[in-house]
Amino acid sequence: MKPAGAFLGVVLFAVLATANSGGYRYGVSDQAFYIPSVVYNLNPALFPRDGPLLDAQANLMASDELVAGLVRTTGASLPHVAAAIYVLTLVMLIAAAAAFARGLGYSWWAVTLFGVLLTFRHRIAKTGANSLEGYMHPREVAFAIGVASLACLVRGRHLWAVILVGVSAVLHPTTALFFGLVVGVAVFVLVARPESQGRNGNVARPLPQGRVLLIAAVLVATAAAAWALTARPLGGRLVTMDTDWLGVFAEKDYLFPAQWPIDAWLINLAYPLVIVAVWRARVRRGIAGPNERGLVMGLLASVIVFFVSVPLTMAGIALAVQLQVTRVFWILDFVAIASVAWWLTQSRKTAMVAISVCLISSAARGCYLLEIDQPERQLVTIELPDTSWMDAMHWLNTQPADWHVLADPGHAWKYGISVRVGAVRDTLIEQVKDSAIAFYDRDIAMRVAERAHLTTDYDQMTIARLRMLDEKYDLYAVVAIVGVAFDLPVLYRNAGFTIFDLR
Repeated sequence: MKPAGAFLGVVLFAVLATANSGGYRYGVSDQAFYIPSVVYNLNPALFPRDGPLLDAQANLMASDELVAGLVRTTGASLPHVAAAIYVLTLVMLIAAAAAFARGLGYSWWAVTLFGVLLTFRHRIAKTGANSLEGYMHPREVAFAIGVASLACLVRGRHLWAVILVGVSAVLHPTTALFFGLVVGVAVFVLVARPESQGRNGNVARPLPQGRVLLIAAVLVATAAAAWALTARPLGGRLVTMDTDWLGVFAEKDYLFPAQWPIDAWLINLAYPLVIVAVWRARVRRGIAGPNERGLVMGLLASVIVFFVSVPLTMAGIALAVQLQVTRVFWILDFVAIASVAWWLTQSRKTAMVAISVCLISSAARGCYLLEIDQPERQLVTIELPDTSWMDAMHWLNTQPADWHVLADPGHAWKYGISVRVGAVRDTLIEQVKDSAIAFYDRDIAMRVAERAHLTTDYDQMTIARLRMLDEKYDLYAVVAIVGVAFDLPVLYRNAGFTIFDLR
Protein backbone atom coordinates (compact mmCIF):
# COMPACT_ATOMS: atom_id res chain seq x y z
CA MET A 1 0.00 0.00 0.00
CA LYS A 2 1.28 3.47 -0.88
CA PRO A 3 2.20 5.83 2.00
CA ALA A 4 -0.55 8.30 1.09
CA GLY A 5 -3.18 5.55 1.15
CA ALA A 6 -1.87 4.21 4.46
CA PHE A 7 -1.95 7.70 5.98
CA LEU A 8 -5.53 8.30 4.88
CA GLY A 9 -6.49 4.89 6.20
CA VAL A 10 -5.00 5.65 9.62
CA VAL A 11 -6.77 9.02 9.78
CA LEU A 12 -10.09 7.46 8.77
CA PHE A 13 -9.67 4.72 11.38
CA ALA A 14 -8.89 7.26 14.12
CA VAL A 15 -11.92 9.40 13.25
CA LEU A 16 -14.35 6.48 13.03
CA ALA A 17 -12.99 4.81 16.17
CA THR A 18 -13.31 8.06 18.10
CA ALA A 19 -16.84 8.71 16.84
CA ASN A 20 -17.89 5.15 17.69
CA SER A 21 -16.53 5.72 21.21
CA GLY A 22 -18.86 8.69 21.66
CA GLY A 23 -16.06 11.18 21.01
CA TYR A 24 -12.77 11.77 22.80
CA ARG A 25 -13.16 13.15 26.33
CA TYR A 26 -10.72 13.93 29.10
CA GLY A 27 -11.10 12.94 32.73
CA VAL A 28 -14.03 10.54 32.39
CA SER A 29 -14.68 6.93 33.43
CA ASP A 30 -11.48 5.04 34.41
CA GLN A 31 -9.54 8.31 34.27
CA ALA A 32 -11.16 9.01 37.65
CA PHE A 33 -8.23 6.87 38.84
CA TYR A 34 -5.53 7.37 36.19
CA ILE A 35 -5.54 11.19 36.07
CA PRO A 36 -5.31 11.67 39.87
CA SER A 37 -2.53 9.06 39.95
CA VAL A 38 -0.52 11.07 37.42
CA VAL A 39 -1.22 14.34 39.27
CA TYR A 40 -0.22 12.68 42.54
CA ASN A 41 3.06 11.62 40.94
CA LEU A 42 3.64 15.17 39.71
CA ASN A 43 2.90 16.64 43.14
CA PRO A 44 3.02 14.22 46.12
CA ALA A 45 1.74 17.01 48.39
CA LEU A 46 -1.71 16.50 46.84
CA PHE A 47 -4.17 13.84 48.04
CA PRO A 48 -2.82 13.55 51.61
CA ARG A 49 -5.78 11.30 52.50
CA ASP A 50 -6.51 9.55 49.18
CA GLY A 51 -2.89 8.72 48.38
CA PRO A 52 -3.08 5.20 49.88
CA LEU A 53 -6.24 4.51 47.88
CA LEU A 54 -4.57 5.56 44.64
CA ASP A 55 -1.40 3.62 45.47
CA ALA A 56 -3.34 0.39 45.94
CA GLN A 57 -3.62 0.18 42.14
CA ALA A 58 -0.93 2.61 40.97
CA ASN A 59 1.78 0.47 42.59
CA LEU A 60 0.92 -2.32 40.14
CA MET A 61 2.05 -0.38 37.06
CA ALA A 62 4.39 2.37 35.93
CA SER A 63 2.03 4.20 33.58
CA ASP A 64 1.43 7.09 35.99
CA GLU A 65 5.16 7.72 36.38
CA LEU A 66 5.67 7.58 32.62
CA VAL A 67 2.83 10.00 31.84
CA ALA A 68 4.00 12.33 34.60
CA GLY A 69 7.50 12.17 33.10
CA LEU A 70 6.11 13.20 29.71
CA VAL A 71 4.36 16.18 31.29
CA ARG A 72 7.56 17.27 33.03
CA THR A 73 9.76 16.70 29.96
CA THR A 74 7.52 18.34 27.36
CA GLY A 75 6.10 21.11 29.52
CA ALA A 76 2.71 20.37 27.98
CA SER A 77 -0.46 20.24 30.06
CA LEU A 78 -1.77 16.88 31.22
CA PRO A 79 -4.92 17.15 29.05
CA HIS A 80 -2.78 17.68 25.94
CA VAL A 81 -0.39 14.86 26.83
CA ALA A 82 -3.38 12.56 27.41
CA ALA A 83 -4.82 13.51 24.00
CA ALA A 84 -1.49 12.84 22.30
CA ILE A 85 -1.22 9.42 23.96
CA TYR A 86 -4.78 8.63 22.84
CA VAL A 87 -3.94 9.46 19.21
CA LEU A 88 -0.69 7.48 19.41
CA THR A 89 -2.62 4.51 20.80
CA LEU A 90 -5.01 4.47 17.83
CA VAL A 91 -2.13 4.78 15.36
CA MET A 92 -0.24 1.92 17.04
CA LEU A 93 -3.36 -0.22 17.16
CA ILE A 94 -4.27 0.07 13.48
CA ALA A 95 -0.62 -0.22 12.37
CA ALA A 96 -0.10 -3.32 14.52
CA ALA A 97 -3.43 -4.80 13.37
CA ALA A 98 -2.43 -4.31 9.71
CA ALA A 99 1.00 -5.85 10.35
CA PHE A 100 -0.67 -8.79 12.11
CA ALA A 101 -3.07 -9.42 9.24
CA ARG A 102 -0.41 -9.07 6.57
CA GLY A 103 1.87 -11.36 8.58
CA LEU A 104 -0.84 -14.02 8.24
CA GLY A 105 -0.90 -13.45 4.51
CA TYR A 106 -4.22 -11.58 4.40
CA SER A 107 -4.98 -9.54 1.30
CA TRP A 108 -5.27 -5.76 1.49
CA TRP A 109 -9.03 -6.25 1.08
CA ALA A 110 -9.04 -8.28 4.28
CA VAL A 111 -6.79 -5.77 6.03
CA THR A 112 -9.11 -2.93 5.06
CA LEU A 113 -12.21 -4.73 6.29
CA PHE A 114 -10.39 -5.71 9.47
CA GLY A 115 -9.54 -2.08 10.14
CA VAL A 116 -13.13 -0.97 9.57
CA LEU A 117 -14.49 -3.68 11.87
CA LEU A 118 -12.12 -2.56 14.61
CA THR A 119 -13.75 0.89 14.65
CA PHE A 120 -16.94 -0.60 16.11
CA ARG A 121 -16.41 -0.03 19.82
CA HIS A 122 -18.02 -2.81 21.83
CA ARG A 123 -17.82 -4.36 25.24
CA ILE A 124 -16.09 -7.69 25.52
CA ALA A 125 -18.98 -9.53 27.16
CA LYS A 126 -18.77 -9.53 30.96
CA THR A 127 -15.07 -8.69 31.14
CA GLY A 128 -15.09 -5.06 32.28
CA ALA A 129 -13.16 -4.12 29.12
CA ASN A 130 -14.20 -2.41 25.90
CA SER A 131 -12.51 -2.88 22.54
CA LEU A 132 -11.94 0.91 22.41
CA GLU A 133 -12.15 3.76 24.88
CA GLY A 134 -12.89 7.41 24.15
CA TYR A 135 -10.03 8.60 26.37
CA MET A 136 -6.41 7.87 27.19
CA HIS A 137 -6.14 4.52 28.94
CA PRO A 138 -2.90 2.60 29.73
CA ARG A 139 -4.78 -0.66 29.16
CA GLU A 140 -5.46 0.38 25.56
CA VAL A 141 -1.83 1.34 25.01
CA ALA A 142 -0.71 -2.00 26.42
CA PHE A 143 -3.21 -3.79 24.18
CA ALA A 144 -1.91 -2.03 21.06
CA ILE A 145 1.65 -3.05 21.98
CA GLY A 146 0.39 -6.57 22.64
CA VAL A 147 -1.11 -6.69 19.14
CA ALA A 148 2.30 -5.64 17.81
CA SER A 149 3.78 -8.60 19.68
CA LEU A 150 1.30 -10.90 17.89
CA ALA A 151 2.31 -9.32 14.58
CA CYS A 152 5.93 -10.19 15.34
CA LEU A 153 4.90 -13.70 16.38
CA VAL A 154 3.13 -14.54 13.12
CA ARG A 155 6.07 -13.12 11.16
CA GLY A 156 8.50 -15.42 12.98
CA ARG A 157 10.14 -12.64 14.99
CA HIS A 158 9.69 -14.42 18.27
CA LEU A 159 12.25 -12.52 20.31
CA TRP A 160 10.67 -9.19 19.38
CA ALA A 161 7.27 -10.61 20.27
CA VAL A 162 8.53 -11.39 23.77
CA ILE A 163 10.24 -8.02 24.15
CA LEU A 164 7.04 -6.18 23.23
CA VAL A 165 5.13 -8.19 25.83
CA GLY A 166 7.67 -6.96 28.37
CA VAL A 167 7.15 -3.35 27.24
CA SER A 168 3.39 -3.65 27.61
CA ALA A 169 3.86 -5.12 31.12
CA VAL A 170 5.33 -1.83 32.29
CA LEU A 171 2.11 -0.03 31.31
CA HIS A 172 -0.52 -2.59 32.30
CA PRO A 173 0.76 -5.89 33.73
CA THR A 174 -2.45 -7.93 33.53
CA THR A 175 -3.07 -7.06 29.88
CA ALA A 176 0.54 -7.97 29.10
CA LEU A 177 0.23 -11.19 31.09
CA PHE A 178 -2.39 -12.58 28.73
CA PHE A 179 -0.45 -11.58 25.62
CA GLY A 180 2.59 -13.20 27.24
CA LEU A 181 0.58 -16.37 27.75
CA VAL A 182 -0.38 -16.52 24.07
CA VAL A 183 3.12 -15.68 22.83
CA GLY A 184 4.85 -18.01 25.30
CA VAL A 185 2.70 -21.02 24.40
CA ALA A 186 3.00 -20.23 20.69
CA VAL A 187 6.79 -20.11 20.83
CA PHE A 188 6.89 -23.33 22.84
CA VAL A 189 4.64 -25.07 20.30
CA LEU A 190 6.75 -23.85 17.39
CA VAL A 191 9.95 -25.00 19.11
CA ALA A 192 8.52 -28.37 20.11
CA ARG A 193 7.07 -29.10 16.67
CA PRO A 194 8.82 -26.76 14.24
CA GLU A 195 7.88 -28.53 11.02
CA SER A 196 4.74 -26.80 9.75
CA GLN A 197 3.66 -26.41 6.15
CA GLY A 198 3.18 -22.74 5.36
CA ARG A 199 1.61 -20.83 2.52
CA ASN A 200 3.29 -21.30 -0.84
CA GLY A 201 4.86 -24.49 0.47
CA ASN A 202 7.14 -22.74 2.96
CA VAL A 203 8.20 -24.78 5.97
CA ALA A 204 8.99 -23.33 9.37
CA ARG A 205 12.47 -24.47 10.40
CA PRO A 206 13.59 -25.26 13.95
CA LEU A 207 14.72 -22.23 15.91
CA PRO A 208 18.47 -22.19 16.70
CA GLN A 209 19.14 -23.47 20.21
CA GLY A 210 20.76 -20.20 21.33
CA ARG A 211 17.75 -18.22 20.17
CA VAL A 212 15.40 -20.58 21.99
CA LEU A 213 17.36 -20.11 25.20
CA LEU A 214 17.36 -16.33 24.76
CA ILE A 215 13.61 -16.27 24.23
CA ALA A 216 13.11 -18.45 27.29
CA ALA A 217 15.34 -16.13 29.34
CA VAL A 218 13.39 -13.07 28.22
CA LEU A 219 10.12 -14.82 29.04
CA VAL A 220 11.35 -15.52 32.55
CA ALA A 221 12.64 -11.95 32.91
CA THR A 222 9.34 -10.52 31.67
CA ALA A 223 7.38 -12.63 34.11
CA ALA A 224 9.70 -11.60 36.95
CA ALA A 225 9.42 -7.92 36.02
CA ALA A 226 5.64 -8.10 35.84
CA TRP A 227 5.53 -9.78 39.23
CA ALA A 228 7.92 -7.23 40.72
CA LEU A 229 5.50 -4.49 39.70
CA THR A 230 2.88 -5.95 42.00
CA ALA A 231 5.05 -5.02 44.99
CA ARG A 232 3.50 -7.61 47.26
CA PRO A 233 4.61 -11.09 48.40
CA LEU A 234 2.88 -14.04 46.77
CA GLY A 235 1.32 -15.13 50.05
CA GLY A 236 -0.51 -11.85 50.33
CA ARG A 237 -2.35 -12.54 47.07
CA LEU A 238 -3.17 -16.20 47.62
CA VAL A 239 -5.46 -15.45 50.53
CA THR A 240 -9.17 -16.13 50.34
CA MET A 241 -11.33 -13.03 50.18
CA ASP A 242 -13.83 -12.98 53.02
CA THR A 243 -17.47 -12.00 52.71
CA ASP A 244 -16.88 -8.41 53.81
CA TRP A 245 -14.15 -7.90 51.21
CA LEU A 246 -16.15 -9.52 48.40
CA GLY A 247 -19.24 -7.52 49.31
CA VAL A 248 -17.56 -4.20 48.46
CA PHE A 249 -17.45 -5.01 44.74
CA ALA A 250 -20.18 -7.65 44.54
CA GLU A 251 -21.95 -5.72 41.77
CA LYS A 252 -18.92 -6.13 39.48
CA ASP A 253 -20.04 -9.50 38.17
CA TYR A 254 -17.48 -9.42 35.37
CA LEU A 255 -14.97 -10.59 37.97
CA PHE A 256 -16.88 -13.82 38.57
CA PRO A 257 -17.61 -15.90 35.43
CA ALA A 258 -19.71 -18.35 37.42
CA GLN A 259 -22.28 -15.54 37.67
CA TRP A 260 -22.33 -14.85 33.93
CA PRO A 261 -25.63 -15.23 32.08
CA ILE A 262 -25.71 -17.87 29.35
CA ASP A 263 -25.43 -15.31 26.54
CA ALA A 264 -22.05 -14.11 27.86
CA TRP A 265 -20.74 -17.68 27.87
CA LEU A 266 -22.03 -18.30 24.34
CA ILE A 267 -20.51 -15.10 22.96
CA ASN A 268 -17.09 -15.55 24.55
CA LEU A 269 -16.80 -19.24 23.74
CA ALA A 270 -17.77 -18.53 20.14
CA TYR A 271 -14.44 -16.74 19.65
CA PRO A 272 -12.20 -19.82 19.79
CA LEU A 273 -14.67 -21.73 17.58
CA VAL A 274 -14.47 -19.04 14.89
CA ILE A 275 -10.69 -18.81 15.13
CA VAL A 276 -10.16 -22.58 14.86
CA ALA A 277 -12.69 -22.95 12.03
CA VAL A 278 -11.03 -20.24 9.94
CA TRP A 279 -7.56 -21.57 10.69
CA ARG A 280 -8.56 -25.09 9.63
CA ALA A 281 -10.04 -23.67 6.42
CA ARG A 282 -6.76 -21.89 5.69
CA VAL A 283 -4.79 -25.08 6.43
CA ARG A 284 -6.97 -27.06 3.99
CA ARG A 285 -6.32 -24.45 1.31
CA GLY A 286 -2.59 -24.52 2.01
CA ILE A 287 -2.38 -20.81 2.85
CA ALA A 288 -1.94 -20.92 6.62
CA GLY A 289 1.25 -19.20 7.76
CA PRO A 290 4.07 -21.24 9.32
CA ASN A 291 3.54 -19.55 12.70
CA GLU A 292 -0.26 -19.56 12.61
CA ARG A 293 -0.56 -22.90 14.37
CA GLY A 294 1.41 -21.56 17.32
CA LEU A 295 -0.86 -18.51 17.51
CA VAL A 296 -3.98 -20.68 17.59
CA MET A 297 -2.51 -23.00 20.21
CA GLY A 298 -1.58 -19.99 22.33
CA LEU A 299 -5.11 -18.62 22.10
CA LEU A 300 -6.61 -21.98 23.02
CA ALA A 301 -4.24 -22.20 25.98
CA SER A 302 -5.58 -18.87 27.22
CA VAL A 303 -9.11 -20.33 27.14
CA ILE A 304 -7.92 -23.29 29.20
CA VAL A 305 -6.36 -20.90 31.73
CA PHE A 306 -9.68 -19.08 31.90
CA PHE A 307 -11.51 -22.32 32.74
CA VAL A 308 -8.91 -23.10 35.41
CA SER A 309 -9.49 -19.67 36.94
CA VAL A 310 -13.27 -20.06 37.24
CA PRO A 311 -13.30 -22.29 40.36
CA LEU A 312 -10.53 -20.15 41.86
CA THR A 313 -12.62 -16.98 41.52
CA MET A 314 -15.62 -18.88 42.88
CA ALA A 315 -13.50 -19.72 45.92
CA GLY A 316 -12.55 -16.06 46.27
CA ILE A 317 -8.80 -16.56 45.83
CA ALA A 318 -7.53 -12.97 45.75
CA LEU A 319 -4.94 -13.42 42.99
CA ALA A 320 -7.44 -15.10 40.65
CA VAL A 321 -9.91 -12.25 41.12
CA GLN A 322 -7.28 -9.52 40.78
CA LEU A 323 -5.82 -10.93 37.55
CA GLN A 324 -9.23 -10.63 35.81
CA VAL A 325 -8.49 -13.64 33.62
CA THR A 326 -11.77 -13.07 31.78
CA ARG A 327 -9.92 -10.46 29.72
CA VAL A 328 -8.24 -13.19 27.68
CA PHE A 329 -11.42 -12.89 25.60
CA TRP A 330 -10.36 -9.40 24.53
CA ILE A 331 -7.44 -10.91 22.61
CA LEU A 332 -9.68 -13.68 21.28
CA ASP A 333 -12.22 -11.05 20.17
CA PHE A 334 -9.48 -9.24 18.22
CA VAL A 335 -8.25 -12.38 16.44
CA ALA A 336 -11.82 -13.56 15.76
CA ILE A 337 -12.58 -10.23 14.06
CA ALA A 338 -9.47 -10.70 11.91
CA SER A 339 -10.65 -14.22 11.02
CA VAL A 340 -14.10 -12.94 10.00
CA ALA A 341 -12.48 -10.21 7.89
CA TRP A 342 -10.46 -12.84 6.03
CA TRP A 343 -13.54 -15.05 5.54
CA LEU A 344 -15.61 -12.20 4.08
CA THR A 345 -12.97 -11.15 1.56
CA GLN A 346 -12.40 -14.36 -0.35
CA SER A 347 -13.61 -12.75 -3.54
CA ARG A 348 -13.18 -9.18 -4.71
CA LYS A 349 -16.91 -8.68 -5.10
CA THR A 350 -17.84 -9.82 -1.60
CA ALA A 351 -14.88 -7.88 -0.20
CA MET A 352 -16.09 -4.64 -1.78
CA VAL A 353 -19.64 -5.20 -0.54
CA ALA A 354 -18.51 -6.07 3.00
CA ILE A 355 -16.17 -3.09 3.23
CA SER A 356 -18.79 -0.69 1.88
CA VAL A 357 -21.53 -1.93 4.22
CA CYS A 358 -19.27 -1.88 7.30
CA LEU A 359 -17.79 1.51 6.44
CA ILE A 360 -21.21 3.10 6.02
CA SER A 361 -22.45 1.40 9.20
CA SER A 362 -19.47 2.61 11.21
CA ALA A 363 -19.90 6.19 9.98
CA ALA A 364 -23.65 6.08 10.62
CA ARG A 365 -23.18 4.69 14.12
CA GLY A 366 -20.62 7.35 14.98
CA CYS A 367 -22.90 10.11 13.70
CA TYR A 368 -25.82 8.70 15.67
CA LEU A 369 -23.84 8.61 18.92
CA LEU A 370 -22.62 12.19 18.54
CA GLU A 371 -25.59 13.88 16.87
CA ILE A 372 -28.65 12.07 18.22
CA ASP A 373 -27.86 9.88 21.23
CA GLN A 374 -25.66 12.44 23.02
CA PRO A 375 -25.74 15.67 21.00
CA GLU A 376 -23.92 17.61 23.72
CA ARG A 377 -20.72 15.72 22.91
CA GLN A 378 -18.10 16.85 20.40
CA LEU A 379 -15.87 14.56 18.36
CA VAL A 380 -12.88 15.79 20.38
CA THR A 381 -12.94 17.57 23.76
CA ILE A 382 -9.41 17.98 25.05
CA GLU A 383 -10.11 20.02 28.18
CA LEU A 384 -12.55 19.35 31.00
CA PRO A 385 -16.15 20.30 30.09
CA ASP A 386 -17.69 23.70 30.84
CA THR A 387 -20.53 22.79 33.22
CA SER A 388 -21.88 24.06 36.51
CA TRP A 389 -20.35 21.01 38.20
CA MET A 390 -16.94 21.84 36.77
CA ASP A 391 -17.38 25.47 37.78
CA ALA A 392 -17.80 24.27 41.37
CA MET A 393 -14.76 22.02 40.98
CA HIS A 394 -12.66 24.92 39.66
CA TRP A 395 -13.56 26.91 42.77
CA LEU A 396 -12.55 24.03 45.03
CA ASN A 397 -9.28 23.77 43.13
CA THR A 398 -8.41 27.30 44.28
CA GLN A 399 -8.60 26.24 47.92
CA PRO A 400 -5.74 24.75 49.99
CA ALA A 401 -4.46 21.36 48.85
CA ASP A 402 -5.45 19.61 52.09
CA TRP A 403 -9.18 20.27 51.74
CA HIS A 404 -11.32 17.18 52.21
CA VAL A 405 -14.52 17.31 50.15
CA LEU A 406 -17.79 15.47 50.64
CA ALA A 407 -19.86 14.99 47.50
CA ASP A 408 -22.52 12.58 46.28
CA PRO A 409 -20.89 9.09 46.27
CA GLY A 410 -22.05 8.71 42.65
CA HIS A 411 -20.87 12.14 41.54
CA ALA A 412 -18.43 10.88 38.88
CA TRP A 413 -21.09 9.08 36.83
CA LYS A 414 -23.83 11.59 37.63
CA TYR A 415 -21.88 14.71 36.70
CA GLY A 416 -19.18 13.23 34.45
CA ILE A 417 -16.03 14.21 36.34
CA SER A 418 -14.82 13.07 39.74
CA VAL A 419 -13.78 15.50 42.49
CA ARG A 420 -10.25 14.08 42.33
CA VAL A 421 -10.01 14.96 38.64
CA GLY A 422 -11.96 18.22 38.54
CA ALA A 423 -10.92 19.79 41.85
CA VAL A 424 -7.73 17.76 42.44
CA ARG A 425 -8.79 17.37 46.05
CA ASP A 426 -9.39 14.47 48.43
CA THR A 427 -12.98 13.28 48.44
CA LEU A 428 -14.58 11.06 51.04
CA ILE A 429 -15.76 8.51 48.47
CA GLU A 430 -16.27 8.08 44.74
CA GLN A 431 -18.31 4.91 44.74
CA VAL A 432 -17.71 3.50 41.25
CA LYS A 433 -13.94 3.84 41.05
CA ASP A 434 -13.19 3.29 44.74
CA SER A 435 -15.04 -0.02 44.75
CA ALA A 436 -13.10 -1.08 41.64
CA ILE A 437 -9.80 -0.37 43.39
CA ALA A 438 -11.04 -2.23 46.48
CA PHE A 439 -10.40 -5.73 45.12
CA TYR A 440 -6.65 -5.06 45.14
CA ASP A 441 -6.43 -4.53 48.90
CA ARG A 442 -8.63 -5.58 51.82
CA ASP A 443 -7.82 -2.54 53.96
CA ILE A 444 -8.87 -0.26 51.12
CA ALA A 445 -12.01 -2.36 50.66
CA MET A 446 -12.96 -1.87 54.30
CA ARG A 447 -12.37 1.86 53.97
CA VAL A 448 -14.69 1.98 50.96
CA ALA A 449 -17.33 -0.17 52.65
CA GLU A 450 -17.44 2.02 55.75
CA ARG A 451 -17.70 5.25 53.80
CA ALA A 452 -20.30 3.89 51.40
CA HIS A 453 -22.45 2.83 54.35
CA LEU A 454 -22.17 6.22 56.05
CA THR A 455 -23.10 8.15 52.90
CA THR A 456 -26.16 6.21 51.77
CA ASP A 457 -29.21 8.35 50.91
CA TYR A 458 -26.93 11.30 50.26
CA ASP A 459 -29.78 13.53 49.07
CA GLN A 460 -31.45 13.09 52.49
CA MET A 461 -28.30 13.89 54.43
CA THR A 462 -29.00 15.59 57.78
CA ILE A 463 -26.93 18.15 59.63
CA ALA A 464 -26.40 15.62 62.41
CA ARG A 465 -24.92 13.08 59.97
CA LEU A 466 -22.77 15.76 58.32
CA ARG A 467 -21.36 16.71 61.71
CA MET A 468 -20.69 13.06 62.50
CA LEU A 469 -18.85 12.61 59.18
CA ASP A 470 -16.90 15.81 59.78
CA GLU A 471 -15.83 14.67 63.24
CA LYS A 472 -14.80 11.24 61.92
CA TYR A 473 -13.07 12.26 58.66
CA ASP A 474 -12.14 15.94 59.13
CA LEU A 475 -14.18 17.30 56.23
CA TYR A 476 -13.86 20.87 54.94
CA ALA A 477 -16.73 21.30 52.50
CA VAL A 478 -19.85 19.57 51.25
CA VAL A 479 -21.17 19.87 47.68
CA ALA A 480 -24.93 19.67 47.15
CA ILE A 481 -27.21 20.26 44.21
CA VAL A 482 -29.17 23.50 44.21
CA GLY A 483 -32.39 22.98 46.15
CA VAL A 484 -30.70 21.05 48.96
CA ALA A 485 -30.16 23.49 51.82
CA PHE A 486 -28.12 22.96 54.96
CA ASP A 487 -27.92 25.26 57.95
CA LEU A 488 -24.28 25.90 57.15
CA PRO A 489 -22.31 28.87 55.79
CA VAL A 490 -22.27 29.01 51.97
CA LEU A 491 -18.81 29.13 50.44
CA TYR A 492 -19.78 29.14 46.75
CA ARG A 493 -22.90 28.81 44.65
CA ASN A 494 -23.70 28.61 40.96
CA ALA A 495 -26.71 27.60 38.87
CA GLY A 496 -26.39 23.93 39.73
CA PHE A 497 -24.48 23.45 42.97
CA THR A 498 -23.83 24.92 46.38
CA ILE A 499 -20.66 24.37 48.40
CA PHE A 500 -21.20 24.56 52.15
CA ASP A 501 -18.59 25.14 54.82
CA LEU A 502 -18.04 22.26 57.26
CA ARG A 503 -14.98 23.65 59.03
